[in-house]
Amino acid sequence: MIPAKLDKDITIIGAGLVGSLMSIYLGQRGYKVTVFEQLPDIRKEAIPAGRSINLALANRGIRPLQQVGIMQKVEKLLIPMKGRMLHDTDGELQFQSYGQKPEEVIYSVSRAGLVSLLRDEAEATGNVTFNFKQALKSVNFENDTIVVEDQISSKSKQYDFDILLGTDGAGSKVRRLMESYGIKGFSSELLEHNYKELTIPAGNNGAYQIDKESLHIWPRGGYMLIALPNLAGDFTVTLFMPKEGEHSFEQFKDKASVEAFFKTQFKDAYDLIPNLAELYFENPTGILGTVRSNDWHHNNVLIFGDASHAIVPFHGQGMNCGFEDCAELNSMLNRYQDDWQQVMPAFEKTRKANANAIADMALENYVEMRDSVRDTKFQLKKVIAFELETKHPAHFIPRYSMVMFHHIPYAIAQSRGLTQANILQQLSADIDSIDQVDWSLAKQLVEQLESIAPEYLP
Repeated sequence: MIPAKLDKDITIIGAGLVGSLMSIYLGQRGYKVTVFEQLPDIRKEAIPAGRSINLALANRGIRPLQQVGIMQKVEKLLIPMKGRMLHDTDGELQFQSYGQKPEEVIYSVSRAGLVSLLRDEAEATGNVTFNFKQALKSVNFENDTIVVEDQISSKSKQYDFDILLGTDGAGSKVRRLMESYGIKGFSSELLEHNYKELTIPAGNNGAYQIDKESLHIWPRGGYMLIALPNLAGDFTVTLFMPKEGEHSFEQFKDKASVEAFFKTQFKDAYDLIPNLAELYFENPTGILGTVRSNDWHHNNVLIFGDASHAIVPFHGQGMNCGFEDCAELNSMLNRYQDDWQQVMPAFEKTRKANANAIADMALENYVEMRDSVRDTKFQLKKVIAFELETKHPAHFIPRYSMVMFHHIPYAIAQSRGLTQANILQQLSADIDSIDQVDWSLAKQLVEQLESIAPEYLP
């Protein structure tokens, strides 16, 4: 006999990273889960290239994978990145460590490889069924039915649901249908910058042509190039630039203009991308934006992940935040004994402030990556922050570390980060070396901060 509270039909719209992970949690709980996905199954059909900004897996994303028991399999897909490798216009390199402890690394992982593994593991529960090339057309929020169109036959079919979970990404159809139904408070803000994907191929015998254990950045102030390693020895390269203006995507009219720009601004990268201009015009130009939602649920419908809070990719937290959503939703199911009418509002209340906080921090991190990292004062503050963490670990953790290497709620990391930034500003004013820091003042300022709750510390 299935326990009464598990005797529900859970329908998920969207079989991306978040939908697939959530289906594992639910399948392991004993729910029967049906997942509809508009795109083909990447395990069987290739998806067009060009929009696969590599993923950075960090602690927040690792813990949910551990909870469902698949981290050991995921590890085979990972490449550790210990810090940022900055490339200046002359090709000179500068390495900036992400953290100061051996375990403080983030991991490059292929979207296709990870989502394929998640789908395999979901199906292995015996309770999850995926349906691909199936596009959601409508939701009846009162009668708990959906209409889905088969993308091959163009035939539509109606399905009943007990609980509908929308994990269908930044352009979420579920969210748009909620809005059409009259639910207000959704916003979508496009960044005035777009992106273009390129590739640095592997060298001879699959060798990496640049440092394998770094996230490479070519920071140029108003724009930047980044590169993340892949298992096959290649790097996924992404150009982020304004849509319009002097240095922008609109300046690239032909292959010659692309080549000339890269030769000038990213010479060392240009030398490693043999088919640069062809790739540039073959791959689509992607858009970047932030989605926020006041209401994540209505009746028996709940949206989360990018569907309710999409963020720009500059803090490497989109997937990690979505995975943390899944873990929190599962935690709420434990707390409220699978009573979804209590779970959904409690989940929204817990996650919304954190989602808004990481959205803000991701936007700020774009400026840091493309510009601030080059500034000597920024670099000095980073060194001071590491030293403060060493001297006062219960009171001071750099904001980047709070976000990437801990489970401190994003909203707390954001608020503490503002206070800590003021301390760093005060300590670094009028000095140009860590040897000149007034450590007695530092101790006084840092110990005025509330100590970090022990449950958030390693």
